[in-house]
Amino acid sequence: MSYQVLARKWRPANFTEVAGQGHVLKSLINALDNERLHHAYLFTGTRGVGKTTLARILAKCLNCETGITSKPCESCAACHEINEGRFIDLIEVDAASRTKVEDTRDLLENVQYSPSRGRFKVYLIDEVHMLSNHSFNALLKTLEEPPSHVKFLFATTDPQKLPVTILSRCLQFNLKNLSPQLIVEYLQKVLQEEDIAHEADALWQIASAAAGSMRDALTLVDQAISYCQGQIVHAGVIEMLGVPEQAQVFELLSAMARGDLARVLELVNAISDRTPDYAHTLDSLLSTLHRIALAQAAPNAVDNSFGDRQQVLQLASVFAAEDIQLFYQIGVKGRGELRLGVDMRSAFEMLLLRMMVFSPSLVNQDLLPTQSEQESAAAAPNEQSSEYSTAAKSDAAATGEAHAVEHEQALKKKTLAQEAEANSDAGPSQQKPPALESQSPSEQEPVPSREPRPEPSPQLSDEPPLSISTKPPPEEAVQRSETHQTSAAETTHACAAKPSLSALDHAQWLQIFTSLPVSGIAANVLANTQCMGAEGASLNLLLAEDQSAVFNADLLPKLSHALSQYFDETVDVVINIGEVSEETPAAWAERLKQEGIQNMINEFETDSNVQQLVDRFSASIEKSSITPVKSKA
Repeated sequence: MSYQVLARKWRPANFTEVAGQGHVLKSLINALDNERLHHAYLFTGTRGVGKTTLARILAKCLNCETGITSKPCESCAACHEINEGRFIDLIEVDAASRTKVEDTRDLLENVQYSPSRGRFKVYLIDEVHMLSNHSFNALLKTLEEPPSHVKFLFATTDPQKLPVTILSRCLQFNLKNLSPQLIVEYLQKVLQEEDIAHEADALWQIASAAAGSMRDALTLVDQAISYCQGQIVHAGVIEMLGVPEQAQVFELLSAMARGDLARVLELVNAISDRTPDYAHTLDSLLSTLHRIALAQAAPNAVDNSFGDRQQVLQLASVFAAEDIQLFYQIGVKGRGELRLGVDMRSAFEMLLLRMMVFSPSLVNQDLLPTQSEQESAAAAPNEQSSEYSTAAKSDAAATGEAHAVEHEQALKKKTLAQEAEANSDAGPSQQKPPALESQSPSEQEPVPSREPRPEPSPQLSDEPPLSISTKPPPEEAVQRSETHQTSAAETTHACAAKPSLSALDHAQWLQIFTSLPVSGIAANVLANTQCMGAEGASLNLLLAEDQSAVFNADLLPKLSHALSQYFDETVDVVINIGEVSEETPAAWAERLKQEGIQNMINEFETDSNVQQLVDRFSASIEKSSITPVKSKA
């Protein structure tokens, strides 16, 4: 008698023998017991999960001579013929080999005829997604309204390729991939019945390689029995599959947790002796890292579906959570390197080295070479360049502090002199706002230095123009420069005087804007206006066209109230939209800010310390990185 492979010999003959797929079995059993039968069923799922098997069992349940039942008798002629694949009213079709529309028409010619032997004529079409569009169109009408004695059973691994018109006419059952634990339990039952010695670790390795398919698992068992000469041994299965055993993956992770780089390289060398699949090894490593991360976050969520729960929990206790996340990310990103690398082993070793070297916790365990080792390995030219670099750094450190102080004092004198001259000659439209002039020059134009500096002035800060404080400047800011205390106080007093509403012009509008009691959208509207003068109690403002989207007529009462509060008299604000011809408060503040930043950049570039560093090290200045030094107080 010829040998029958295990995948065919142990194909389930009824619903009770099916491993897994409980959600599908429950629906089919209830439908059969209550005789609520549909005319078309669609079974979907990956290879080897039981699609065709369930369809054949369903056909047996429909045609059993004892009646429609979820438990066929297995003794009648119909059950025997279906099991042997020779039942005349069960028409099995391989859609992959009969894709033409002519084949489908030939198949449907006999649909109207009653079954010869059974209760129903069952059409079982496997891999139905392989049919052509014309074949699906030819099937539509019959599938929607078939004769009462016809049942359609479809099986496919790719339901996305089926037209929605077919899907809407079928009851769809999605079969799941089988878990490793379920496969191992089924394999143990089979091997006990076959009286074949086996090791549990070998079955777990086979279940992992089967990737959710029971047929693949039974096929691997057949191969392992032949390879191991009538039994299933763990070492033989590992050698047969050409993949590292799971124990090696755990040992690899244990060595990584200890920071033992030498042991990691030894294990990689041991893995390479068996013609390994490094991509499979990396996948096993990533799968284990995923389970370790779950164990760290929720220990109760880790099941024993892979037979390794205790090992996973033990590794979760010795690894830092950030290391697991880092290892997983590096492994996922490096999967492509295994295919692109010249040597897959080298690429795999580089991944492991990257995981360990860039791990903060493992670097602290002296994984990297010590400073003495690095110095002893350095060549003589490197020592000379190191001395030169040290001298340059000490030079800059010695002169930088004193020069920064001298440069700041000179800048104060120069800026105060320029401001005094500008305030005496310039018109009102060219003067700075009171909140800006009352601060010392060191605040308006901060000089980069190593010491914490006071808060920068509004024109140099990163805040938008509307965030300028409306409060009068503090007296301490005026007293910071004793030499120019009198002139600063006079300037503040002159700016503090409120202009009358009737004589208000645009230059005065720029001066009073920062003192208005308004904020938010209302302040944004006023900041982008040009003062057109007042007529009686009405103040006419022209809003820039590009800012008209933020204006709403509902803001007018709020604006009128704010201006009335400032002028201590009733003010009606009238806002028109158009093209402004003068610099608005927002544009003025932005210009002052950019000028301050440019001055700061120019002063930084002309600093002697900076020039010395540029000349000595052939450096370049990244201007976008130059920012004011803010005080930490």
